[in-house]
Amino acid sequence: MSANGPDSGLSDSISSEMKRNIVYGMSGDQFHRLLGKIRALHDLICKDIQDSYQIKEACNMWIKGEIDRKIPFQEKHVLQQASILGNLDEFGVLRNYDGGQQREGNRSYGNDANVVPAVVEFGAGRGYLTQMLADCYGIKRVFLVERKSYKLKADRSLRQKESLILERLRIDIEDLNLNAVESLRHNPYLAIGKHLCGPATDLALRCCLTKQPNQADTEQCRDKSKLKGLAIATCCHHLCQWKHYTNKRYLLELGITKEEFLAITWFTSWAVDANHSEDISDVTDSKTFLQSSENESDGMIGCTVDEIVKSMNPVERAVLGFMCKEIIDMGRLMWLKECGLETQLVKYVPSTISPENHLLIAKCRNICAT
Repeated sequence: MSANGPDSGLSDSISSEMKRNIVYGMSGDQFHRLLGKIRALHDLICKDIQDSYQIKEACNMWIKGEIDRKIPFQEKHVLQQASILGNLDEFGVLRNYDGGQQREGNRSYGNDANVVPAVVEFGAGRGYLTQMLADCYGIKRVFLVERKSYKLKADRSLRQKESLILERLRIDIEDLNLNAVESLRHNPYLAIGKHLCGPATDLALRCCLTKQPNQADTEQCRDKSKLKGLAIATCCHHLCQWKHYTNKRYLLELGITKEEFLAITWFTSWAVDANHSEDISDVTDSKTFLQSSENESDGMIGCTVDEIVKSMNPVERAVLGFMCKEIIDMGRLMWLKECGLETQLVKYVPSTISPENHLLIAKCRNICAT
């Protein structure tokens, strides 16, 4: 089956079993050609992913456990949250935040000088990432987007903060139109998310940056300038869907078909299946993997995909999984760049803390007249 356009081919929603069937329905030669394409593509586009474990002094009260005892404290989650905020700080989005007024050098954001920047947390769950942001950086306006209902939420603690305004939006990200949220409309904001599973990352990016129905181009331009920055920790790439992926055209131009994209998403599960007692994400050097895999393939001519997969050791499968995750996230990064944002993809914690350690960070250039 071929993919001649961004939305041609298979049905919209593809289950994990259907993705597996795509992989195991290949011939051995087709499978090896796909692995070669993945390695070549990874070498081409995934050169600048840096380790960026950033724990800033501003988050010390959380790192040291000097917080409300009613707030659940799990070190690995606190370290992840702190590094997400630390990377936003390092990238210049939070660095000059002072007393509810975000500034860049000595210059305020245009006509927004008297507007307190808000934070929109997508897939907020209990809201503890926003809780840390409010505690450590003084954010005063909070929107928590979450379709599920949770107990032990941070809402009570947040509402006790003087002058903090909190709204919880119980809605699916796919159905959310930020322009319809009157209290946020035209206000500057930061978008954050910790472990936005699969297509939720793509939906959140589109929610912030895609023109909404019945929206004039000038209004879209004005609203885009209100997004001051974002930090989204991606995860569960095996759940990604072609329908929602932000940069289908980019992958198609690089020779990745819809079916191959679905196979790539299925391979990503191998990254998190591995034993992460060591930082295995550091071995995603495709040249090392290329040599190992090609040596194995010399003796596998005529074998089935099942036989080839069984011949791969766990580290090889994990490396392939990490490479596929990076390809998916680099496509998202390129989409953000096309939207006019300055952006980076980093590994924000070692995989010993979490194998789901990719963070998309971005800040909006003032490319639109306000």
